[in-house]
Amino acid sequence: MKPFMDKDFCLKNETAVRLFHDYAEKLPLIDYHCHISPKEIYEDRRYNNIAEVWLGGRNADGTYFGDHYKWRVMRSNGTPEESVTGSAAPYDKFVAFTKALEMAIGNPMYHWCNLELHKYFGITEPLTMKNVKEVWDKTEDMLQHDPNLTVRGIIRQSNVKYVGTTDDPVDTLEWHEKIAADPSIEFMVCPSYRPDKAINITKEGFADYIKKLAASVGKENLTSAQEVCEALDERLEFFVKHGCRASDHGLDYVMFRPGTMAEADAALKKDMAGEKLSVEEAEVYQTAILLHLGRTYHKHGVVMEVHYSCTRNVNERMFRLEGPDTGFDMIAKNNCGDQLAQLLSELDKTGELPKTILFSLDHNDFNLIGTCMGAFQSDEIPGKIQMGAAWWFLDTKDGMEEQLRSLGNLGLIGNFIGMLTDSRSFLSYTRHDYFRRIVCNQIGQWVEDGEYPNEEDSLKKIVEGISYYNAERYFGIK
Repeated sequence: MKPFMDKDFCLKNETAVRLFHDYAEKLPLIDYHCHISPKEIYEDRRYNNIAEVWLGGRNADGTYFGDHYKWRVMRSNGTPEESVTGSAAPYDKFVAFTKALEMAIGNPMYHWCNLELHKYFGITEPLTMKNVKEVWDKTEDMLQHDPNLTVRGIIRQSNVKYVGTTDDPVDTLEWHEKIAADPSIEFMVCPSYRPDKAINITKEGFADYIKKLAASVGKENLTSAQEVCEALDERLEFFVKHGCRASDHGLDYVMFRPGTMAEADAALKKDMAGEKLSVEEAEVYQTAILLHLGRTYHKHGVVMEVHYSCTRNVNERMFRLEGPDTGFDMIAKNNCGDQLAQLLSELDKTGELPKTILFSLDHNDFNLIGTCMGAFQSDEIPGKIQMGAAWWFLDTKDGMEEQLRSLGNLGLIGNFIGMLTDSRSFLSYTRHDYFRRIVCNQIGQWVEDGEYPNEEDSLKKIVEGISYYNAERYFGIK
C-alpha cells in the first residue's frame, strides 16, 4: 500500500517521479485565469482562520464570497445552508465541512484540501473529525501570526510569477494601479478583460449594465451596437495600459449568426426598450460584438479565452436567495462546434484571429476542440489556438487525464500552456502541483510503455514547457 499523499503522490512510475522532481516541481507558476481579489493582494490581507480562507463570508454589500466547490460538497452531505453560506460560527462551518470531506473519497476536493494543509501548514495527516479541533487551532494560530501566511506571503511561497485576475470592463482598476506602484510586490498582477455583461443581451440586468458601460466612458447612454463596441474598445485600451494580456468570455454556448450592424442596433434598441428578443435577434447582436472584440484583441495582442457549455443558476430558488457563483451550475450539452469554427474562420479571413484558448465544460467536446484548433494554427506562435486545461467540473484527476490524452492524440501537447486555478482562494495554488503530477505521470507512462523514447532533453523541454515556459511565451510575460 502506498503512503497517503507522500512526495510521490500520483506519480505511479519511475519516469514520472524523475520528471516531476527534476523538472516540474520547482518551476514558478503562471496563474493566468483566476477570481482572486486584487484589493486583498494590495492590502496583504491576513485571514483570521481557515474557514475564512476555505469557506468565505459576507461582503459589505451582502453578497457572499468563497469557494463554491466546497459549498457543493457540504450540501451533498446534507449540511444546512446556515453552515454553508449562512451565519453559523466559523468553527462550526469548518466542522461541517470536515464531516463532508471525510465522505469525499474520489473527489479532487479531498486531494486539494490535504495538499493545502501539507504545503502551507505542515499538516501531513489527513483531516478527519478526530483531529478537526487540532487542525483548526494550528491553522488559526499560523494564519494570525505566520508572516508567510498573509495573502502576499502565500503567493510568494507558492512561487507565483504572474496572476491574471478577472475584471469587468467598467472596473476602475485602482487596486491594480496600486499594486503596480508598490515596489515591494515582486510578482505580476494584471487584469483580464471579461465583457460578458455587454454580450448577454437576453439576461437580467443587461440594460442597467449598458448604462454603467456608458458612464465608464463619459456618456449618458449607448444607443447603437457600434457605440457599445466603441465603449468596449476604449475600456480595453485602458486595461492594456494596465498590463492586460487576456480576455475571457463565459458563454452558455458559442453562437455565430452574422448580420448587419443595423440588425444588431435594432436588437439593442428593442432590448433597451424592455421588449423581448427572439433567439435570432439576440445572436445577431452577440455575434457582432464577439467578432468586433476578437479583431480588437488581435490588434492589441490580447489572448481570447472562451469558456462554454455551462448552464448557470439552475436552482432558481437558491439563485434568488444566494445570487450567482454560489454552486448551482451544471454541465450543458451543446451542439455548437460548427458555430465555433465559423467564428474563428470569420476572424481568420482578414488575418484578425487572436491567440485563442478554448474551454468546454463538456468532456465530449475535447476531441471537437482538438480538431477545430488544428484547423486554425499559424506561424505567429507555436500553439496559437489552445485547448484549455480541464475546467471546473472537469479539473478532476480523470478529467485532466482525459484532456491530456485527447490533446496528445489530436494536438501538440508539447506546446500546451498548462494549468490555471480558476479559483477564489489564495491557497488554491496547490492545484498547479496536482496538475503537474498528473502531467508527469501521463508522460511517464507513455515513456514506460515504449510509446515515446526515454530521451532526457526532449522530455525536459516538454515537461518544463507545459509547467511554465509555454505560458510565459504565450502571454508575453518577462
